[in-house]
Amino acid sequence: MTNDLSPLWISLKTAFIATIVTFFLGIAAAKWMLGYRGKGKGLIEGIFISPLVLPPTVVGFLLLLLLGKNGPIGQILLSLGITIIFSWPATVIAATVVAFPLMYKTALGAFEQIDSNLISAGRTLGASEWRVFWRVILPLALPGIVAGTMLSFARALGEFGATLMLAGNIPGQTQTIPVAIYFAVEAGDMNLALIWVFVILAISLSVLTAVNFWSGGLKTGNRRTITNHRSQITNHQSLITNSQLFINIEKQLSDFSLSVAFNLAGETLGVLGASGAGKSMMLRCIAGLSTPTRGQIVLNGRVLFDSTRGINLSSHQRRVGFLFQNYALFPHMTVAENIAFGLPKLSNLERNQRVREQLTLVQLQELENRYPRELSGGQQQRVALARALAIEPEILLLDEPFSALDTYLRSQLEKQLIETLSNYRGVTLFVTHNLEEAYRICQNLLVLSEGKVAAYGGKEEIFEHPRTFTVAQLTGCKNFSRADVPKLHFEKEGLREVEALDWGCTLRVIEPIPNPLAYVGIRAHHFTFPEDDNKENTFLCWVAQTSETPHRMTLYLKLHAPPVNAKDYHLQAEVFKEKWAVLKDRPLPWYIRLDPLRLFLMEG
Repeated sequence: MTNDLSPLWISLKTAFIATIVTFFLGIAAAKWMLGYRGKGKGLIEGIFISPLVLPPTVVGFLLLLLLGKNGPIGQILLSLGITIIFSWPATVIAATVVAFPLMYKTALGAFEQIDSNLISAGRTLGASEWRVFWRVILPLALPGIVAGTMLSFARALGEFGATLMLAGNIPGQTQTIPVAIYFAVEAGDMNLALIWVFVILAISLSVLTAVNFWSGGLKTGNRRTITNHRSQITNHQSLITNSQLFINIEKQLSDFSLSVAFNLAGETLGVLGASGAGKSMMLRCIAGLSTPTRGQIVLNGRVLFDSTRGINLSSHQRRVGFLFQNYALFPHMTVAENIAFGLPKLSNLERNQRVREQLTLVQLQELENRYPRELSGGQQQRVALARALAIEPEILLLDEPFSALDTYLRSQLEKQLIETLSNYRGVTLFVTHNLEEAYRICQNLLVLSEGKVAAYGGKEEIFEHPRTFTVAQLTGCKNFSRADVPKLHFEKEGLREVEALDWGCTLRVIEPIPNPLAYVGIRAHHFTFPEDDNKENTFLCWVAQTSETPHRMTLYLKLHAPPVNAKDYHLQAEVFKEKWAVLKDRPLPWYIRLDPLRLFLMEG
């Protein structure tokens, strides 16, 4: 017996085959469960991991009931002349069943750790679900999958209870090392048992050490490059003409219902709104990453979504360029590989040329072989933009692309984005919280409030004449007063009057008074401070407190009488520090004028 090495070969062969089977089954089950949203998910999960918590003898007994002569599967196999129990295949089945949960759970955990935006980015770049899995999900989950493979091999190698129950102890056929150890101890041969213990321990530690060393090397990545050709580059011009987006959708969210409808011709639309207003969800619906409850989305005459006709194109069919807030660059790919990801159908020559064009467009020609972790935030943003434009999208969706950048970098990249968009002929939707940024980049604005369109139109009209309190507030206005029409109201030479109830004054206004009138407002930088009260809407004011920024002063002003405390004020005025240097030496009270041309009247 001491010279019989069959337990070693049986154990290695069994563990190897079981690990291969478990590898594919575990990954397939994890991938399926990752996207499964049906009923009974908890029950399915429990069945998958039950061999991990049940005693091995219980697992073996259940397998015996299933595969034995009287079992449902056993009877079918018996009719085919196949007997599983007490044979070597039974050892493989037992080892596979007990090792499966480890592979499944580690693979599922690795998949769940992947940033969902990376998967979404792959889809919007035109990649099928299969390609996203093989090029994005699987490489990023590889360290976890290696760990799962390692644990599965070790578990299969050490399986005892289920193997003994299903396959028995047949020397030379089903006697694995753990079974040999058990029967050696039972026979009183402690030396033989100790030898097999050292053997299985050496194998397990060798595998653990080797795989850990190899998986550690995965984190640095293999630096693959795309051939670097130096040539004269000409700007790539999109072939898109007469680009147009029509959207009329509803989607029920947890706190409110998103309901958006507008028609946009080839231009840049700024999307403003408070956090949670539905801005990003609207972009995701257009990109096919989320599905509206009902409605229609049509891009350049092509129906992307229509609930009544049952049309819902997948993300990779929509030709949408999506720039995510965190950029969602694939960390295991170089800059060039990221840009080339959405171009698998091009020849190598065409793909390399397209990559070079985009690198030149964003001025990153020297960084094509670097990985995202080796780039600054601004460089990552430019790579993400180049990747989105490389697929020649019919629509470009920018989800707060500058939010993670410092002020200087925002300014530099904003200029570059304006230049890039001037050569892009498709529709662009630009989501941002920065009002000035939206004003500089976009021709038109869409203001969302709790999922509804509060305003849509030209930026000048929305900023200068907001129709409601909500729109004025979302576009940065800080001064509001409840308003009413005076009882003895009259109009003379185009001038009208309203009462500012919270400010305690009557104001002359230019624009027509809405019915019903709810508020009057004025922006903080539209005040003037004359030397006297010769003009209309000029009142005495006192400074309650001030707030300083590097270039401006914010003045909190009380009208008509001195303030009682720092919080006793009516208006906020913003002045440049050059103006403040003159104002601060004036004795109080000052005069402040609310220009009728600058006042706007709002509905509720």
